[in-house]
Amino acid sequence: MRILAIDGGGIRGVYAAYILKRIAEEFNTTFYKCFDLIVGTSTGAIIAAALATNYPIEKIVGLYEVNSKQIFKKQPGGFLGLLQSRYNNRYLKTLLGQTFGKKTMSDVLTRLMIPATDIGNGQVFVFKSNYLEEFVRDKDIRIADAVLASCSAPTYFNPIVVREYLLADGGLWANNPSIAALVEATGKMKTPVEKVRLLSVGTGIGNRYYSRKTVNRWWRKVGGLFGLSLYGTKLVEVILNLQSKSAQNMMGLLLDEVHYLRLNFESDNKLSLDRIDIIDDLKSRADQIFTYKAKTIERFLRECEGGV
Repeated sequence: MRILAIDGGGIRGVYAAYILKRIAEEFNTTFYKCFDLIVGTSTGAIIAAALATNYPIEKIVGLYEVNSKQIFKKQPGGFLGLLQSRYNNRYLKTLLGQTFGKKTMSDVLTRLMIPATDIGNGQVFVFKSNYLEEFVRDKDIRIADAVLASCSAPTYFNPIVVREYLLADGGLWANNPSIAALVEATGKMKTPVEKVRLLSVGTGIGNRYYSRKTVNRWWRKVGGLFGLSLYGTKLVEVILNLQSKSAQNMMGLLLDEVHYLRLNFESDNKLSLDRIDIIDDLKSRADQIFTYKAKTIERFLRECEGGV
């Protein structure tokens, strides 16, 4: 059971897309043939859905490069997410519709999972293609709608309604979806853990978000939750990063390096979800990691159909 899991992270998804582009080019990898299950959260859901439908990975990199200014264009009243979400999802919705058309979760070429969050019922929610007989709920849901739901990070984009469910970003509980993927493989699909090989692609981990001095100053000036809300988007970023990091640590304990490969990087500074000026740096980071781990990646992919 070969699994590809892709983290959430907003604009930082360009890192994951670019490193996967390098893998496709260097090792002639066709991802839907190589991987038995592809899982992606939030921005990772865009990439996962593209790979599962054989949408060219280089076009996904271009999607970030060309469209990010419009996706992350602040709407009136959305400053810091105080009065409403910082960004309107209309442009992203249109873009996803153009990318995936009318394809549904039944139209994928390999198994696909997309984590979201059912905020109406306080439950996790996972879109799944119908790779098991009992998976009938999502088979007619448009891929574009599933991806948009998974991308709807609180304070950044409004939640969306898919059928009767009010859904938000899957990153609230599975920003790094590796553990969800592993549980699916070993639980639902009854795959022995020793037969799992999991490639996990991150979007970077930032290590500094809040200054105690700055937060205390704002707290004293405007007080209470309103003062903290001025840092609301940063708080969301911290939550997503913590989930990714904790999942990475647990995966390292559950699977050894023969069965698990993580491609990610860390930064001493914060890594925003919406700063388009870091795209070139993210691509450079992806090149660096790919070059450093190329032989390890090649060994990992060696048995993949359509791979090296």
